[in-house]
Amino acid sequence: MSANQPFGFGADDANDSGGGTPPGGGTPGFGAGGPFDMNSLGAALQQLGAMLQAGQSGPDAGGPVNWSVVTDVARKALAAAGDPSVAEAENRAVVEAVRLADVWLDPAVTFPAVTAAPAAWSRSEWLEATMPVWRTVITPIAEQMAAAVGPATPGTGMDLAALNESLPEQLRGMLPDGIPPEMAQMLGPMMGMVQQLGAAAFSMQVGQALAGLAGEVVSGSDIGIPLTSEPLPALLPRNVAAFGGGLGLPVDDVRLYLALRESAHQRLFAHVAWLRPRVIGAVEEYARGVRVDQSRLAEAMGDIDMSNPQALQDALSSGVLMPEDTDEQRAAIARLETLLALVEGWVDDVVDTAIADRLPSAVQLRETIRRRRAAGGPAEKTFATLVGMELRPRLAREAATLFAVVRAGRGIEARDALWGHPDLLPSPEGLSDPLGFIEDSATELDFGPDAT
Repeated sequence: MSANQPFGFGADDANDSGGGTPPGGGTPGFGAGGPFDMNSLGAALQQLGAMLQAGQSGPDAGGPVNWSVVTDVARKALAAAGDPSVAEAENRAVVEAVRLADVWLDPAVTFPAVTAAPAAWSRSEWLEATMPVWRTVITPIAEQMAAAVGPATPGTGMDLAALNESLPEQLRGMLPDGIPPEMAQMLGPMMGMVQQLGAAAFSMQVGQALAGLAGEVVSGSDIGIPLTSEPLPALLPRNVAAFGGGLGLPVDDVRLYLALRESAHQRLFAHVAWLRPRVIGAVEEYARGVRVDQSRLAEAMGDIDMSNPQALQDALSSGVLMPEDTDEQRAAIARLETLLALVEGWVDDVVDTAIADRLPSAVQLRETIRRRRAAGGPAEKTFATLVGMELRPRLAREAATLFAVVRAGRGIEARDALWGHPDLLPSPEGLSDPLGFIEDSATELDFGPDAT
């Protein structure tokens, strides 16, 4: 549909005064790509009804995200792709890998192992275990988006003059005298339905995105932020096998390497009390700074073919609701990116120290992790799709260098002591020059001249 074709009126529909039935037996006046038959209209109305019904069901009905819809969509997508339960042998292999990883990690890190028993999750189990945190992360973004969509939707909270002013150009030509008052009274509920459809479509998009993520993550910490309420080392055996596919390495090596990274992540999340709220807070701060281009959004709403509910979902996932790039958001993203890079860099150094010469395949596995990170792994895809953050911890190598230099100069105690307070860690600018940061901070942090 072109920019001047609003709400399912084709270009020929507006100018057609004949009112006849098009060739092949259709109904004029519906659809962006021209007329279609009543069966198509009936199917579209059924889809509209299903989306409205879904959005009005469950404890979160009426909110910016219906989490019942999110869970249902994600579960159905996972079931359709195949999500077998974890076999006992797979569970046992994960438990043994995590326990061996903890033995290797103990002399390489000052933070003790977490007390929770290791878990082997199916993709659906990962979804269920992490859903509470996803609600915390995504809901503030959705609330800001819903607040932006309302004013951009013609007919919502507008007087008659404002409503006429907001009409697309083509409808103005059809209504030269403006919208009759009796028609304006009808538009309010209609546009309220559009908002409900938008919330339902967004909920479906979130469900599909989480299902896609569940098919990629190899562990509970793979996304880079703590996704469980309590520290818990967990691997997804099916995804671990897919990660190692094509590497030509024993699956036991792959599992152990990922268990080392998972256990190191969980130790950090468990024993650095400020880290979890700081990461989540960076996302919430970003949400508070959301600004949406109202003119672009209004234009997109005018382009949506209301006879095709999928068009709403496509619009939401096409980037039309992506927030504007503000100073506040850039600062929040920089802080979050720096935190995640520091987490990844610390884990890299801890795991490298723990492995030493024990696992010859570690070099290949480490490089695979780095390529995956550089190409845009689960973290980037998730934030880009769900909350509009183009996120990539590009400075993870610099962070690993920083922690390695500190460890070499002052030992693992000094390296891990950097997590004692947020102010001890480098800013985004400091992380881009790790050796310079250490030199500048040597006296304050008691690294001494040998640290560099």
